[in-house]
Amino acid sequence: MADPSSYRPSPGQIPDSPGVYKFRDEHRRVIYVGKAKNLRQRVANYFQDLAHLHPRTRTMVTTAASVEWTVVSTEVEALQLEYTWIKEFDPRFNVKYRDDKSYPYLAVTLNEEFPRVQVMRGAKKKGVRYFGPYGHAWAIRETVDLMLRVFPVRTCSAGVFKNAARTGRPCLLGYIDKCSAPCVGRVTPEEHRALAEDFCDFMAGRTGTYIRRLEKDMMQAAEEMEYERAARLRDDAGALKRAMEKSAVVLADATDADLIAVAEDELEAALQIFHVRGGRVRGQRGWVTDKVEAVDTAGLVEHALQQLYGEERGDAVPKEVLVPALPEDTEAVSQWLAERRGAQVSLRIPQRGDKKDLMTTVQRNAQQALGLHKTKRASDLTTRSRALEEIAEALGLDAAPLRIECYDISHLQGDDVVASMVVFEDGLARKSEYRRFQIKGFEGQDDVRSMHEVIGRRFKRYLQEKERTGEWEQPPPASGEAPHPAQVPPAPHPAQVPPAPHPAQGAPLPADGTDPRDTDPRGDDGREDDGRPKRFAYPPQLVVVDGGQPQVAAARRALDELGIDDIAVCGLAKRLEEVWLPDDDDPVVLPRSSEGLYLLQRVRDEAHRFAITYQRSKRAKRIRSSPLDDVAGLGETRKQALIKHFGSVKKLRQATIEEICQVPGIGRRTAESVAAALAAAAPAAPAVNTATGEIMEEDDGGTS
Repeated sequence: MADPSSYRPSPGQIPDSPGVYKFRDEHRRVIYVGKAKNLRQRVANYFQDLAHLHPRTRTMVTTAASVEWTVVSTEVEALQLEYTWIKEFDPRFNVKYRDDKSYPYLAVTLNEEFPRVQVMRGAKKKGVRYFGPYGHAWAIRETVDLMLRVFPVRTCSAGVFKNAARTGRPCLLGYIDKCSAPCVGRVTPEEHRALAEDFCDFMAGRTGTYIRRLEKDMMQAAEEMEYERAARLRDDAGALKRAMEKSAVVLADATDADLIAVAEDELEAALQIFHVRGGRVRGQRGWVTDKVEAVDTAGLVEHALQQLYGEERGDAVPKEVLVPALPEDTEAVSQWLAERRGAQVSLRIPQRGDKKDLMTTVQRNAQQALGLHKTKRASDLTTRSRALEEIAEALGLDAAPLRIECYDISHLQGDDVVASMVVFEDGLARKSEYRRFQIKGFEGQDDVRSMHEVIGRRFKRYLQEKERTGEWEQPPPASGEAPHPAQVPPAPHPAQVPPAPHPAQGAPLPADGTDPRDTDPRGDDGREDDGRPKRFAYPPQLVVVDGGQPQVAAARRALDELGIDDIAVCGLAKRLEEVWLPDDDDPVVLPRSSEGLYLLQRVRDEAHRFAITYQRSKRAKRIRSSPLDDVAGLGETRKQALIKHFGSVKKLRQATIEEICQVPGIGRRTAESVAAALAAAAPAAPAVNTATGEIMEEDDGGTS
């Protein structure tokens, strides 16, 4: 690891003009390329105190052994030179997008004497006109098959073309009029090229001209009583319309635009691009990248623009580019795009209307692409095994943690405080083992105390199971000491314990706040009475908490109080993805490319998702609560019957006991209980809208 001060240039050496700089390692390999409006200011930022640098930037400057720069005239030139060097040197610390799959394009080889329409993948070639990309090659072939009726362009390979020219006989497409057969001289090279250019114009979105021309010729043929020709022209127009229908209209003003959306987390980013031409989505593609440098959404967008349009010219660069965040130097990027297009390019964030709605769709596609990428990565057995081994090595475990439990606390400003427990076994989520908790030991917001309570309750249940099966023998406390928290009275036999009601039936939670379904009686053989594995019976090899040093210390303290010393604990802090261990003042920083870090992040994110889902459901249920919920013996069916009969809680409150008794299934005792509950819950005075003076009526949906 190099000391950046060993190769730091003096401030006077660095010019204050625009330019591009390169960091090289000890082997003279370029490891990072960047651009700057002011080289002196930008380069000096890399040589500040290492503690103030982003961890990824810190890794880069300590890997480098030298820095050099090139001065240019304008910021646009700096942008172009940066792209050229990134492409040439492929630096390891620069963001590089990689296709999540090889997308097929519809290509027209205008660089040949007789242009050919075909499906192409891979790098683009000079002189070839591309349309797309498409999601599937069969979608291209269906479109081409429809359009060959009107634009019979050559689609055959060079070998087939030469063989037909040698024998003087065209292929099948030539006989069925889906090819103009230039191989046997039916059309001249100029006529065939005109067909290919018309094909390209139609695919580029200029569709109305050709359809109107066909319809005009059809009407003229019908007036001249050339009905067979009119029918053929009618079918040709229909084929073009069907080809257009395969791409839905998304922007009514026939806009030519590319829409770019980014979905990202701390480690990776997914990019989705929709290519809209003539108001229709003509192509879609996506990239995924590792965030190997400290980069925000605006930086990701700038890198994407460079990769998208670095090799493009003319109409391949659209009139509008819609992005989720503008690059740092928007003016220079816009000018660079305009130079490549040869005309003005609008680079902006959509604010309203159809374009903003379409951007939401593109963003949703990006989120799905990122999730799919993570799922594919997690499903690989070799990758999972390597991740578990890396975690064991980094945390100093004796063996790979085959069972990992992660805990997270969720609340809304101190209300509805809940916790989640998610389980990963062999690197995969075990959703049947997920658990959720309500914090009952105190009120208010205290994540550290909440974590201590949840860990204590979960592992107290684990010790109860071990004691039940005889696997745990708690030593007696020393003279004068209080009993150990794990020393609990033996549980009653299953036959003596009534089955716990389901939460949906309105049963209260037990004292420890766990879900009633987690307190079902169990047999003594380590399994449920019906043969299923017992809940809370299996210990993890690793406990992960969502948080930093305080949360980790609270979890470790809870385990120590229970006498458990064979379960490892760590925490994952979201801000810098640092792994914290108990009693360590410094975090464990896993390598950026570590599969172990990726697995820990997935476990943490799943615990956060599960916790916040539970917290939101509790809050929604509390908001939807009704005074009828407090009536003993009144189930959901009879509550709905009451609301349906009277129309609202307000009208039910005004009803007499005799009127309530008229509802099917409601007896006099229940009616009296309903009336008493509603009277106790009645508001002291009607709510008034202070702005208008209007008296606010109660909600007719059954709440009050």
